[in-house]
Amino acid sequence: MSISRRDFVASVGAMGLASSLPRIALAQTENIKIGWLVAMTGPSSAPAAGFDRGVHFAANAINAAGGVGGRKIEIITRDTQGDPTKAVNATQELISQAKVHAIWGPTNSGESLAVTPILAKAKMPNIHPCVIDTLIDTKKYPNAFRITPSNTQWDDAVRHYCLNILKLKKIAVIGDTTGYGVSAVNASVAAFKKEGAEVTYQANIDSTQSDLTPDMLRAKNSGAEVIVVWSVSTGMYSRMFNTRAKMNWDVSFVGHPSVSSGEIAPLLDKPDNWAKVYAVGYKSCSYDAAGNLPPATQKFVADLLKAKVKLDDTLLWWVACGADAIDLIAKAVGASGSTKPEGIIAYWNSIKGYAGHFGTYNYAPDQHNGYSTSEIVMSEARSAKNGTFALAPGY
Repeated sequence: MSISRRDFVASVGAMGLASSLPRIALAQTENIKIGWLVAMTGPSSAPAAGFDRGVHFAANAINAAGGVGGRKIEIITRDTQGDPTKAVNATQELISQAKVHAIWGPTNSGESLAVTPILAKAKMPNIHPCVIDTLIDTKKYPNAFRITPSNTQWDDAVRHYCLNILKLKKIAVIGDTTGYGVSAVNASVAAFKKEGAEVTYQANIDSTQSDLTPDMLRAKNSGAEVIVVWSVSTGMYSRMFNTRAKMNWDVSFVGHPSVSSGEIAPLLDKPDNWAKVYAVGYKSCSYDAAGNLPPATQKFVADLLKAKVKLDDTLLWWVACGADAIDLIAKAVGASGSTKPEGIIAYWNSIKGYAGHFGTYNYAPDQHNGYSTSEIVMSEARSAKNGTFALAPGY
């Protein structure tokens, strides 16, 4: 089943005007309740604002077009604060008390590790952006679908850039102490070693640690030629970049998309401290040498700005991903004719070539990783324009 996001918005609008059609069994007036698990506060909150803006942009657009079969989208948000225990409590409350029909999130992989089994037991339709590979298992978690690349896909792109484009072989790999940070560092180290690179330094650092000089000195003294980083903490990144500058160390950083977050700029001692930092990026959110985005993305940005959605302090892919998640839930309800979990999940399992804002999604009963590796690129972190980026050197 191939459908574009533009066709989808038109179709849900039509459903709102023609809710009496026999195919759409949505006579209920109850809102379509979407639980939104998000670390709006805490050290892992960098992506939250962007995701949240996309969520509400999409919900507002669908509701303005008449809803889905006349039913409005209702977003029920719970701030998990990056805490797995709070995420578990919020998940249980959304299921048993709020009685949501689907859940988008969590946005933090450590939280997702804690709540994914709970969501599976409840047979709750779930879309999330968490990248730890084990979070997608169609036998254990048939209700869970990933809307972003997996960490293996990110890691492959980062490793390819370091080894084959920058042509550097001595690698330091650093992450934070979250579940995501630990697993990402371990996987990255193993993959670099498998390809014959020398991992000179490996560490997981508390993202709230104020002085990173000891860790950066250890990385430098190890002979590292590049630092690969895995964290969503923009505060930690800003301190690493400032420390690098104070050390007069001309080393590149390559890694997690958060190294390009607009939240970093005001935390830097000077703008040049952001030089030679390269982030995982995406074709849909990258501009060419002439400064042009893909046509579909140009329209999306124009629509966002018209709706007064702020983009200069976040990443466009976070906004796009949040919008796509809501669209995919709404589309599943419209296509299946109800908010029953089996209908939503069955529809997602049938998706082929769904052209969203962030990427083109393909799912199947045995494949819940929906994003194509071919759409991943590396971006120059400090080149942001409305949350989009220039391709990194070498492309």
